[in-house]
Amino acid sequence: MSSPAGAEPPALAGWAHVYSGKVRDVYVPAGAGAPADAHAGAPAGGEVVLVVASDRISAYDHVLPTTIPDKGRILTAMSLWWFDQLADVVPNHVVSTDVPAPVAGRAMVCRRLQMYPIECVVRGYLTGSVLAEYRTGGTVGGVPVPAGLDDGDRLPEPVFTPAGKAAVGEHDENITFEETAARVGLPVARQLRERTLAVYARAAEIAAERGIILADTKLEFGASPEPGEPAVVLGDEVLTPDSSRFWRTEDWRPGGQQRSYDKQFVRDWLRSPAAGWDRDGGAPPPALPADVVARTRERYVEAYERLTGQAFEG
Repeated sequence: MSSPAGAEPPALAGWAHVYSGKVRDVYVPAGAGAPADAHAGAPAGGEVVLVVASDRISAYDHVLPTTIPDKGRILTAMSLWWFDQLADVVPNHVVSTDVPAPVAGRAMVCRRLQMYPIECVVRGYLTGSVLAEYRTGGTVGGVPVPAGLDDGDRLPEPVFTPAGKAAVGEHDENITFEETAARVGLPVARQLRERTLAVYARAAEIAAERGIILADTKLEFGASPEPGEPAVVLGDEVLTPDSSRFWRTEDWRPGGQQRSYDKQFVRDWLRSPAAGWDRDGGAPPPALPADVVARTRERYVEAYERLTGQAFEG
């Protein structure tokens, strides 16, 4: 299977490539069999999967033709750091970082999970795709929220706003908690909501100590197929600039778009006349210029270093 960016994932001794998402490539032990659910990356055989973070970057549901140097290493290092911080809050899928040399630093050996088809989003601030919903009906993800809030304001309390996971190139669909329960069952839906809110509470506290606001984040959970294992395990990545809105506390100014540790430079350029791209015209997005690539990389590095307190060795 080709990766979405068009380049073939690397061949890795002892591992067989089974799936590529927007950013990650998934492998199973050689001979373990094809995936039972390619979108979830859940193989039919084998106890573990190898999850490799590439340098691909996506925007507006497109994987761009330009990569961001070191992005995969930064995402992996940040996820591993956060998994450690959250170890007493929720079990996670990480088994080992003993990975093949060609993907060292950008890969994790993880427990095989049967991923739930739900993007578990939690919002602590009013911004993004729910802003129009709030302005129209006074709700966020179907949950009533007090009137008078502006773009970038803190919500009275974090809100769980799940979405149905979509295939590569398609847009996730915001759904209600009741729709989540219809898809995965009420007991699991309650666990997903509870653990998502617990992760957000711990992460927001840690980020605040480092001068960063965690505006919102997206998590993915899966169930272990092994008897006696937890029913809801944190998987994929966690709390990176790809899956979260991080704002510097000193820059926070409610009333408009905030300066974020994410793909801001990429999105801004794609919307600019310089890109010459019509996102509704059906054509793929153009290659990114060198200065946008460099500034985007700088933001990823800055987010990693400010949150973890560790220097990134590029």
